[in-house]
Amino acid sequence: MTQKKQILFINSGKFKFIDLFAGIGGFRIALQNLGGKCVFTSEWDKNAQETYKINFNEQPFGDITKPEIKNAIPTDFDVLCAGFPCQPFSKSGFRNGFEDTRGTLFFDICQIIEKHKPKYLFLENVANLVSHDKGNTYKTILKNLDKLGYYFPVEPLVISPDKFGIPILRPRVYIPCVRKDIAKKNVSKIKNIIAELEKQFTNDINSIDSVLDKTSENKISSYELKILKMWDEFYKGIDLKVIGFPIWMEFFKYDGNLDNFPLWKAKFIQKNIDLYTRNKKFIDRWLKKHDNLDWCVKTHRKMEWQAGADYKSVFDCIIQFRPSGVRVKRPTKFSTLVAMNHQQIIGKYKRKLTINEAKRLQSFPETYKLPKTNAIAMKQLGNSVNITVLERIFEIILRKFS
Repeated sequence: MTQKKQILFINSGKFKFIDLFAGIGGFRIALQNLGGKCVFTSEWDKNAQETYKINFNEQPFGDITKPEIKNAIPTDFDVLCAGFPCQPFSKSGFRNGFEDTRGTLFFDICQIIEKHKPKYLFLENVANLVSHDKGNTYKTILKNLDKLGYYFPVEPLVISPDKFGIPILRPRVYIPCVRKDIAKKNVSKIKNIIAELEKQFTNDINSIDSVLDKTSENKISSYELKILKMWDEFYKGIDLKVIGFPIWMEFFKYDGNLDNFPLWKAKFIQKNIDLYTRNKKFIDRWLKKHDNLDWCVKTHRKMEWQAGADYKSVFDCIIQFRPSGVRVKRPTKFSTLVAMNHQQIIGKYKRKLTINEAKRLQSFPETYKLPKTNAIAMKQLGNSVNITVLERIFEIILRKFS
């Protein structure tokens, strides 16, 4: 994937912004690339603070819920950025404005907005925020933003980097806001910002090879390789190529009462029984060859084939070892980045995604420095925002309203 040159320390000052819940600085890089100057940063996680300081030569302020930290925010800034954590809101009725959000970190954001009234807000969260508590949480957030004097998209702006050709599926909800007095006659531009963004969407997804290095590091273990070879043999030997249910080895020979299980689970168990019955001769040989899978970690006795019929082998795909089983997915997009123990495996290279490759998937510059501990680095990237998506959204705000 072609990477445009990004310089982390530019603070050109076309506009000023503050970076709350800053993580490792994804918002900062995106807005600096658009000409902004960061004038305040807050992040409580010590590891993230250290990474931020190494890259920006600034120590972020700590816990934004503390009055002394809020009081350190300068009065003069244009944009409030916040990839805020989502805690459950009160279910007391969602009628009382700020009271509905009290005890949550969004309440602290509201306090800062009410005091400083910046021209723009740029918020980000997990996509599930939209449906949390049957949509009430998201409605409460929008109700407060409206009362604070801002316009925002009418429909939830849920976007994944693959919309811009980056080979990763990572949907997040973005809430760009414009202060009502600034919006003036352009209200429809913020309410329907998705129309502008859709002009930039592409169906041409870059190959996963575009972010991969030619490397021999991060090879999977001999145990992991043995597990993958075992399931590859299983997939090639059964009569079903599009598997629409999880494979649960422990239920192949189940003869108990399915009524003892929830309906959804009973249906999956029955499908496993049927699969075994049709392929009994092969599966019995497979089980005997692999010692009835007694040597496997329990979760690795399960397999989820999510690659359709276009791929003939586990090693053609992207794989993850997850609590739900060995998940096999199409090799067209990576899944959301997660911690080290679920790190994605590139089947054809029999190795895991590296930190540098994960940086590219999040659009971080090559020069960005991350911790040497892979688990910490992957967690930080997994918790970060995608820089390209942020840039594409806020560029429209600047173009239409500045």
